[in-house]
Amino acid sequence: MTDWVTIEEHRPAHRPRVVLSWAPHPRPLPQAVANSFLEWMQRADVDLVLAHPKGYELAEEFTRGVTVTNHQNEAFEGADFIYAKNWSSYQDYGQILSQDAGWMITQKKMALTNNGMFMHCLPVRRNVVVADAVLDGPNSLAIEQANNRTYAAMAVLKSILEGKD
Repeated sequence: MTDWVTIEEHRPAHRPRVVLSWAPHPRPLPQAVANSFLEWMQRADVDLVLAHPKGYELAEEFTRGVTVTNHQNEAFEGADFIYAKNWSSYQDYGQILSQDAGWMITQKKMALTNNGMFMHCLPVRRNVVVADAVLDGPNSLAIEQANNRTYAAMAVLKSILEGKD
């Protein structure tokens, strides 16, 4: 939900193209963030694209209706938002099938976007998942995105305290 709020706060006048891109990481990570991001974004009015290397497919229940590609540059073309995240293989859970540094988010890749905004749920491995120049650049929403979690947590706590489901 926090990611959706962040996208809405920076939404362009047109229907935005939102890309969830797999990125390299030294450890195999769970699919939870990728799955929940896809789940929320499918409810949003966005053009949603999932980019990952072969072998990193996610469960069909989360990708049904989503444009999926194994070509990151193709996915980035004209994108308004790039959300980078690592996840492990669904078929070979816990296995690292690729450490391809070519999937790291760089300024060159961001130049393919429509002046796209960079997102990551943090913490992030600098110069592994994303280049410093992108993470620290003017189009990075990572800190704002993290700050929005405060408000999401407050809303959940308020709901719990008020006894709402």
